[in-house]
Formats: sequence, structure tokens, C-alpha cells
Amino acid sequence: MDCRQNEIVTSLMASYCEVGGINHVDCGNLPSKRAIATLCEDLLHLLFPGFFSEEAVSSQELEVMTNELVSSIRERLNVEVRRSLRLNGATENRDAEVSGLVCRFLMGLAEVRSLLQTDVEAAYEGDPAARCFEEIILAYPGLEAIAIQRTAHVLYKENVPVIPRMMTEWAHGRTGIDIHPGAEIGTHFFIDHGTGVVIGETATLGNHVKLYQGVGLVARSLAAGQALRGKKRHPTLEDHVTVYANATIVGGDTVIGARSTIGANVFILESVAPDMTYALSQQEHQVKPKKQK
Repeated sequence: MDCRQNEIVTSLMASYCEVGGINHVDCGNLPSKRAIATLCEDLLHLLFPGFFSEEAVSSQELEVMTNELVSSIRERLNVEVRRSLRLNGATENRDAEVSGLVCRFLMGLAEVRSLLQTDVEAAYEGDPAARCFEEIILAYPGLEAIAIQRTAHVLYKENVPVIPRMMTEWAHGRTGIDIHPGAEIGTHFFIDHGTGVVIGETATLGNHVKLYQGVGLVARSLAAGQALRGKKRHPTLEDHVTVYANATIVGGDTVIGARSTIGANVFILESVAPDMTYALSQQEHQVKPKKQK
């Protein structure tokens, strides 16, 4: 059977010449999606020792295991960060800069763990279905998405191109929860159920914020495109705010005041004062017998 391979290759080569912007040839390697995925998995091992291992981890071997894992992550992340920095147009040798950046990132993981402890506590206190911390760490997609976002946020603050977003999109693909690595998130953050949650780059969340599935913290309009880069586009939620399922909160000037509750299925374009409940008014429903066939 003639596959017309020569014709296929010729047409693709012509496309490579004519359609610019989506080729990456005669350049250095880009960060590897497979490598970043493996790094995310190993970072979860580092953040939650013993939870994602095939075999039990004893306290006697924990230091050796941690030392080996840190060394491996440092070596591989050095490679990927070096590749990512080329996207900034860097051509000179930046090994010392990369090494220092990766070292600062790894030094920040202990603080990330402290934040994640508060997130586990918030999930346990906020969900009566939770039986134990182990269930939350092993089974709750919200915690996995938060763990990767908090970790990626450290690299985002170091202005590392692409890799932080690759990390959070890896978590997005696994959990259905899309949290941009740039989002600023306080302590005791809990996403209940989680599917369909979207939190934009410039969103700011205070402490003890709780979101349900389908919540969107999004920009008002992106018609201006790149002109909006660096501007506050996503809402702010102050401390102890709860947002119920499928609510959408829009805009960088929108602030949901402390201790306020946002009901399900609302679309909010304006700020809400502290200690308020924002919800749809009562809707009329009809209940009647089904017609018999």
C-alpha cells in the first residue's frame, strides 16, 4: 500500500518553512515535559516522605533517602533550568547562576512543607468525610494541586521561564485543578472536590480560604492581550472567605472581603464587603407528577 510518504514529508517541510512560530530547530533543547513530570513526582516524595513510596520508609533510612533524592533533583533541575533560561535569550555560560537558583529553590522546600501542613489541617477540619490526614494526602486532588503550585511558585518568584507553568499544568492534567504558579496563596487553603477550579496568575488568596468545585478566579477581559502582562487581572480573596460551587469571580479590582461567603453559580464583577453573604435569590421550582406512558 502506497503511503505517499515522500509527498507527506515534502508537504511538512514546506509547512516548516511557511508556518513560523511553532518550530524550534537550530536552537538549544527546551525543558523536557517528561523530565518535569518526573521531577514533580519526586518533589511529592520529598514533601510527603513515605506517602508515595512503594515500600515503607523508616526513620533510620530517611536521611539517606532524602540526601539521595535532593541530590538527584538538584542535578536534573539544573539541566532543565539551564534550558529554560535560554528562552530569555541568554547565550553565555550561566552555570553558577543556575546552581544558585536551584539551591535557593531546594532551601525553600522546608517552608513549603510548613504551608502544606496547614492545608492538610484545613482539609481535615473543613471536610467531615475526611477520616485522617493520610486519606487527605493520598486521595485528595486539591492537596496535590496545591502542593505542586506552592512548589512551582518558588521557581516563579525566581523568574524561571516556562518550568513553573509546566509543573502546575502537570498537576492540572492529573487533578482537573488549574492554579497558575504566580497566584499568591495564604495558609490553610482547602479546595473541596476540586474539579474545574481555575485560579489565575495574579489572584491573591488570604488565609483560611475554602473553594468548592468549578470556582473560577479569572480576568475580566483578555482582549488587550500582552498589554495586560504584569497588571493585576485576577481577584483578591481576603481571610476566611468561602466560595461555593461554580461561582465565577472576575477582575483584578474585585476584592471579596474577609469572612464573606459567596454562593454557588454566581457571577461577580464587583467587590463584596467583609462579613457578607452573596448569593442568588430564591428561585421558583415546579414539582409535579410524571405523565404516565
